[in-house]
Amino acid sequence: MTIVDALRADALGELDRAVAGATGDHALADIEFLPVIPNPPKIICIGVNYETHRNEIGRDPSAKPMVFARFPISQVGHGEPMIAPPESGTYDYEGEIAVIIGKPGRRISQADCWDHIAGYAPYNDGSIREWQRHTPQWGPGKNWYKTGAFGPWMTTRGEIADDQDLHLKTRLNGVEVQNAKSSDMIFKIPELIEYCSTFIPLEAGDVIVTGTPGGVGVRREPKLFMKDGDVVEVEITEVGVLSNPIRAEAV
Repeated sequence: MTIVDALRADALGELDRAVAGATGDHALADIEFLPVIPNPPKIICIGVNYETHRNEIGRDPSAKPMVFARFPISQVGHGEPMIAPPESGTYDYEGEIAVIIGKPGRRISQADCWDHIAGYAPYNDGSIREWQRHTPQWGPGKNWYKTGAFGPWMTTRGEIADDQDLHLKTRLNGVEVQNAKSSDMIFKIPELIEYCSTFIPLEAGDVIVTGTPGGVGVRREPKLFMKDGDVVEVEITEVGVLSNPIRAEAV
């Protein structure tokens, strides 16, 4: 049974009972991690959702969330290399909080949104900046093969209080480059679920990637991009640390 199978069957509680009191058969260092949801029905990403990021890119405020899509083939799991393509020298990090949907719904109210959340995980919305800027549509810069990361695991809603202030940090080669809290979001998680579920039904296993705070490499002086041999970490203090090496693509 996969996590998505368990979500669709409303069986997360059964998994909890199955592992209660059990000890692991393998050390974490010996495990090959997949993305938390390897093949989600949808990856809905939110752009410019922290005031610090909006200010650093000089964008006017938006009355509604900025939404774009990622494809599953663009993501890797914890510990797996994120791939720097030879066509770019502007591979940028974006640490984010991912919300995993557990209960399907359409036109979900903000008051009911928490009942539709399965859990949370760190996400690195790795971006190829010059391709992102080819047109006003960001898709090409956000969907290069294996440029995003999702993991290491999902912390369930039952382990985190609804509306808890989650602490997000990003580090590149051990140096902190982003630091924010979920309370800093312009559009909070209930607003995002209400908005997204209005234009499309949300399904069990869908992922909403809620936006990155200020500190991205493209807006630093000097600019700071990821390159072969680097290690990038995205931490949600209440969940865990997503860590990935950067590898140049072999062509």
